[in-house]
Amino acid sequence: MADTVCDDRPLTFDDLTGWFAAGGKDPAGFRVGAEHEKFVFRLTDHAPVPYDGDAGIRALLKGMMRFGWKGTYEQGGLDDDESGQTLIGLSRGMANISLEPGGQFELSGAPLATMHDICEETGRHLEEVKAVAGELGLGFLGLGFTPIWRRDQVPIMPKGRYAIMRRYMPKVGNLGLDMMFRTCTVQANLDFADEADMVAKFRVSLNLQPIVTALFANSPFTEGKPNGFLTARANVWTDTDRDRTGMLHFVFEEAFGFEAYARYALAVPMYFVKRNGRYIDVAGASFGDFMQGRLAQVPGERATIKDWVDHTSTIFPEVRLKQYLEMRGADAGPWSRLCGLPALWAGILYDRDAQAAAWDLCKHWTAVERSTLRRDVAVRGLKASVAGRSVQEIAKDMLALAHQGLRRRARLSAGMVDETNYLAELEDIAETGVTAAERLLELYHGSWQGDASRVFEACAY
Repeated sequence: MADTVCDDRPLTFDDLTGWFAAGGKDPAGFRVGAEHEKFVFRLTDHAPVPYDGDAGIRALLKGMMRFGWKGTYEQGGLDDDESGQTLIGLSRGMANISLEPGGQFELSGAPLATMHDICEETGRHLEEVKAVAGELGLGFLGLGFTPIWRRDQVPIMPKGRYAIMRRYMPKVGNLGLDMMFRTCTVQANLDFADEADMVAKFRVSLNLQPIVTALFANSPFTEGKPNGFLTARANVWTDTDRDRTGMLHFVFEEAFGFEAYARYALAVPMYFVKRNGRYIDVAGASFGDFMQGRLAQVPGERATIKDWVDHTSTIFPEVRLKQYLEMRGADAGPWSRLCGLPALWAGILYDRDAQAAAWDLCKHWTAVERSTLRRDVAVRGLKASVAGRSVQEIAKDMLALAHQGLRRRARLSAGMVDETNYLAELEDIAETGVTAAERLLELYHGSWQGDASRVFEACAY
């Protein structure tokens, strides 16, 4: 889609809701997309990696091109007359590699039919990046929060939208810059058939997202010391920007649908307008004013549907609606858990019986209980509770339903194995009630003798 106005007709509210509705798909063609971020570090001293230099992030991106990845470029400079192009990502088919603000390396995988395909894609990606990184003396860390780096030690990637966000974040929360520079997540993206299907999936996944946050808790260290959380990443999101984060309680109201989400997104302040390859800072502006051509920073310009797509990508609730649903609330971790997240959600949301049973687990929770749960799991993980039940008990039920759903899906590998094996590590965590974060804390207080830098060996890919 073009990022300039191509006709004289202003966008209407129907255009905004219609863009979400256009994501509906035939269930026979449902796919799953997996995304994961990882920290890049120098093998010699565990330091973060800058963009420039012979062994920097740009060199890593260029090295990946030997595997058929093509460069994604951005105009140099922000709102200035600099010429030149900056390499900011890669694409291959429907998959993308992108850079988060502090150099976190992200794979946004292609929409794929089975968990076998997703795990093969993830494994191939990790093999490729490790091959290039090894030549540069770099490694990758699978953790939800930087374990030893201070915020001021993390390099800044040269992407225009991140410069705007960096200026805006301190105005709306205390931990937004930590979110940008010191967190890594894993995400699963799933399809919906129509509005009713979207609503049902949104409610189930949003309610149960804190349970998944607890299962994936993997960030107990900050600047070399225990931070009091099992997932510091999840805690960061509680104080980033309340306008664009959180549990979206309106999703559980009777009238919820595409229009309600569009009204919510329309009310979220903008970050930027992109024109001619450059990002223009309009942070705090109204998208509705932009639709009417009333933004002083871009006089005479009116929003296009591409601007709407960009704007919806700057909203960060625990579950996000685009032309599919994004499950966003899990710490990064090892390869095995990267495959487990999409398997968990596909088993529940792509099987009618599993989805209905999962809704029965949580449909009675109140807004207060949901908000409290979201905060509690960051500290207590599976030992938190909601509505008289422990998160561990709910996680075990949730995984049992996902297991049944995947078995009924009967998507077999070449070796005639179904998708349930991708849940094995999560099932072990739920059964024992011990998160990855708690195991790291045991090591820290035990054989590591208080040396949190040992995570760069224990949690490296």
